[in-house]
Amino acid sequence: MGKFKERMAAFLNNRWLVFVAAMWLQSFAGIGYIFGSISPVIKANLGYNQRQLARIGVAKDLGDSVGFLAGKLCEILPLWAALLIGAITNFVGYGWVWLVVTRRSPVLPLWAMCVLIFIGTNGETYFNTVSLVSCVQNFPKSRGPIVGILKGFAGLSGAILTQIYAVLHQPNKAALIFTVATGPALVAISLMFIIRPVSGHRQVRKTDQSNFLYVYSICLLLAAYLMGVMILQDLVVLSDNLVIIATTVLFLILLTPLFIPIITTFYFDVVSPMEEPLLSPKAESSNNNNNYDKYMNDSEEEPVLSEIEEEKNLDLLSKSERKRRILELKAKYSYAAARGGIRVRKKGDGPHRGEDFTLSQALVKADFWLIFFSLLLGAGSGLTVIDNLGQMSQSFGFEDAKIFVSMISIWNFLGRVAGGYFSEIIVRDHAYPRSIGTAVAQLILAMGHFLFAMGWASTMHIGTLLVGLGYGAHWAIVPAASSELFGLKNFGAIYNFLTIANPAGSLIFSGVITSGLYDYEAQKQAQNNGKFGFGGVYEGELFGEGEMKCEGTKCFFASSLIMMSVCLVACGLSLYLVYRTKRVYASLYGRGPR
Repeated sequence: MGKFKERMAAFLNNRWLVFVAAMWLQSFAGIGYIFGSISPVIKANLGYNQRQLARIGVAKDLGDSVGFLAGKLCEILPLWAALLIGAITNFVGYGWVWLVVTRRSPVLPLWAMCVLIFIGTNGETYFNTVSLVSCVQNFPKSRGPIVGILKGFAGLSGAILTQIYAVLHQPNKAALIFTVATGPALVAISLMFIIRPVSGHRQVRKTDQSNFLYVYSICLLLAAYLMGVMILQDLVVLSDNLVIIATTVLFLILLTPLFIPIITTFYFDVVSPMEEPLLSPKAESSNNNNNYDKYMNDSEEEPVLSEIEEEKNLDLLSKSERKRRILELKAKYSYAAARGGIRVRKKGDGPHRGEDFTLSQALVKADFWLIFFSLLLGAGSGLTVIDNLGQMSQSFGFEDAKIFVSMISIWNFLGRVAGGYFSEIIVRDHAYPRSIGTAVAQLILAMGHFLFAMGWASTMHIGTLLVGLGYGAHWAIVPAASSELFGLKNFGAIYNFLTIANPAGSLIFSGVITSGLYDYEAQKQAQNNGKFGFGGVYEGELFGEGEMKCEGTKCFFASSLIMMSVCLVACGLSLYLVYRTKRVYASLYGRGPR
């Protein structure tokens, strides 16, 4: 009985349990990605035009990206308290929007609706911050896979919430907003005492690689299953019982990663947290059995910057382990400095690429602004498509946008997982700049925008695939690249500043260009059809036709070509960043001759 209690305590403090719980939270946390499904409901029920709806979309993007307060509160408050705040803001913001849309509450002015959408979506920043902070601290040497998988599940949440809505509320379209208000909040509250940094269990284990491969296989299975269900629902009308069965299978797939903490606790990882500091992480992670003395006395071994980068997390180790690692590093660096292997920088010199920057130091670097503007042009144009999927699908003749919102969530998810996986191969195996992956993602985005502009058969399906993959890859590659170039010490501040590029791009491309061109084409079509009366007043509503709509490929032709062009510019900026940082990555990840 005592041994069982000990194992249960170890299970509750298992870092893989925290990671799985964070995956579950992220599966419901991507609130902003379902905006394409709820925007037509808001537009129709409140009588907004496309320009007004675009302003609400920008408010949503700002709420999704402005995470300074969440980051600061996570430093001051316990992480469970930050999750509780995020749950409250999510419920209050979208809950009030649901009351307004369903006329259970008085209609508010546009600016007030923007504030509510901002507050509701800002809850996502708390969910993201707590998940990433906890898991990166628990897995300090597996940042790439951790960030890619967690951000991937956030991108998948649109499809999951849509599936839950299909079970509970269909065909009540406004109830989708209620699902967005309650679903993420309930999940965050139920997991808020599990998602946290845990003591011990932070070193590289033999089982880590197989565990990550298992998680990747679950990701592929989940994406394939959701895609199959969505296509089936689009082709045929499923009975309520079949929809319930499909959703039940979905939740069973989401539960399968729980096998990892169960197996690692009760079968494999039998080392207790108190014994773990006595182990050498070099010995655990190495494939050979060289002892410590041989490692230190190897005259051919010289420290490389990738090892220095890994030791920035020394504070995560126990006191005895930290002291041992510091002594080891001092001996290696002194030996290398004597041989000219490294240069000792004088006090007062600014940091170099790959070292720890403050935000103010990063702001004066060209590399930082290359990342920022590349993200603004690339991810900003992709977010514009996500926000306008409802109107785009209607203009192409589709009555329901939910299938495309679900599809872009799935491709967004796969783009993030694949972006993290392949960019890690690029830097680890080839010592090449990670930003080459961003350039490829922006080329994929450009092809997606081109297809939307042409309006050929199956454009919506293929264009959604390309835009989802390209947009999602940004959010697996950019965080890792920024941490490599500007360090981990102030990563939160630097990354939160970079995320401002996302709503800034949406403001330009969606709030100004796309919405303006859409309303222009819609007005021109209404005039040609004689739907304007005396004084230039739109009279379509008098005939039961609702708000002014645009139909056909012309609605998004010009705006899609503009976004294709800016994606090509973004690709050029990313390639220039690759050129500038080749030597940095060769130093960070290249091992050189032995």
